[in-house]
Amino acid sequence: MNKHDVIIIGAGLSGLSVAHFLKKARPDIDLLLIEKSDRPGGAIRSQETEGFLAEWGPHGFLDNIEEARELLDDLDLGDEVQKAPLKKFLRYICRDGRLKVLPQTPPAIISSNLLSLEAKFRMLGDLWKKPLSHEQTIADWAAHRFGKAILPIADIAVTGTYAGDIEKLSIDAAYPGMRLLETEYGSVFKGAIKSRKGKARTGMPSMVSFKNGMGQLITTLATGNDIALNSAVWDISRGDDGWYLETDTGGYSARNLVVALHINRALPMLSKLTAAPDQSVSEAIVYNVVMGFDEQADIPYGFGYLAPKVENRFALGSLFPTHMFPGRAPAGMKVLEVLIGGTRNPEHLSLSDDDLVEIAYADVSQLIKLPQKPLFTKVLRPEIGIPQLEIGHSRLQDYREKVETDFQGLYVNGFGWEGIGVNDMIKMAKRSAENLLKGVGGTRGPATVKGVYF
Repeated sequence: MNKHDVIIIGAGLSGLSVAHFLKKARPDIDLLLIEKSDRPGGAIRSQETEGFLAEWGPHGFLDNIEEARELLDDLDLGDEVQKAPLKKFLRYICRDGRLKVLPQTPPAIISSNLLSLEAKFRMLGDLWKKPLSHEQTIADWAAHRFGKAILPIADIAVTGTYAGDIEKLSIDAAYPGMRLLETEYGSVFKGAIKSRKGKARTGMPSMVSFKNGMGQLITTLATGNDIALNSAVWDISRGDDGWYLETDTGGYSARNLVVALHINRALPMLSKLTAAPDQSVSEAIVYNVVMGFDEQADIPYGFGYLAPKVENRFALGSLFPTHMFPGRAPAGMKVLEVLIGGTRNPEHLSLSDDDLVEIAYADVSQLIKLPQKPLFTKVLRPEIGIPQLEIGHSRLQDYREKVETDFQGLYVNGFGWEGIGVNDMIKMAKRSAENLLKGVGGTRGPATVKGVYF
């Protein structure tokens, strides 16, 4: 039996971040990561083909969260870091079959031509609308506070993060900070203004990635760690002196156990200790259709565009990587990454690569002036779905806290418990590391206000 101070199940971003923060505080800690697949990284994976660099999962993260900035500073990647300031790069929304610039702040949205005069006045209704105490979907919450005209904009905010359905996702679980503003101040607008008083104005954040893609973050985090790859865990149990694991690569024991997995991989494992209220959550799978063009492609300057459901487009949207991060395409070439599927159109995922490329090209070329056909194509088909924090998700968050409280030395974090973004994972990982070192569990992070960027 291999004994360790800490065993972390899962060598994705969550598990690797826990390991980083533990080693930072206790360099001598005996720590092992156990990973089912043949590589670390989980949903984060970069791929370079014929000089085109694309992502299977997240394309970056915002530098507006303290824990992520700390991690980035610790890794000291220097010139490998690439930043695309949100203030500099435009974002677009597809409305009425064409691309329109999407403002990034409520005042800018109100002053734009995206909404009618009546809709703009209705948005100001947030100032006197009383909060509703019961759990609400994002659609119901947004309509109550700002009016139904805002729903297409709320839709693309959710499409850009969860690839989900605003009529199913819970505002309480997905954006607890918004609910905090609403309940504490009676208005999101009032809360946003008052919560900023006394704080230094930092401006809009930047999107962060790396010269070799997000996979470079994983490679750096994994370096120096003891990771058992191709090692599925098929049993965990609690004994008098710690935790015992049976895996494909043998038996292990540790005083402390961290389960840092996608929520749908964690629930069956944790249910062996005590039954969970739900055995799984819905997932959204998004394919990335990568298309390379020569300089004739007239790709608008910016991050990309998103299309709300009412537009009835084939693609959820498209990213413009060659604008954001240099080196994503060979010299003289441009690249689009077209996002397909999500909870909106899961049937599209069954199409062949050729059909996906053909239909995606036809859809995007109605919005962007492109050459006759792409010179390079690649379809990335991730198997890891984006967890959907839908109505009732708080039951699982309460369950996670109870498991940590009832089972000493057990800490749970990962994709889909309290969020799905890179920053969410890093933030939760640091809290797990701190709780482990203190010997306390069962604490949920406080609701924080996260800026909504498209």
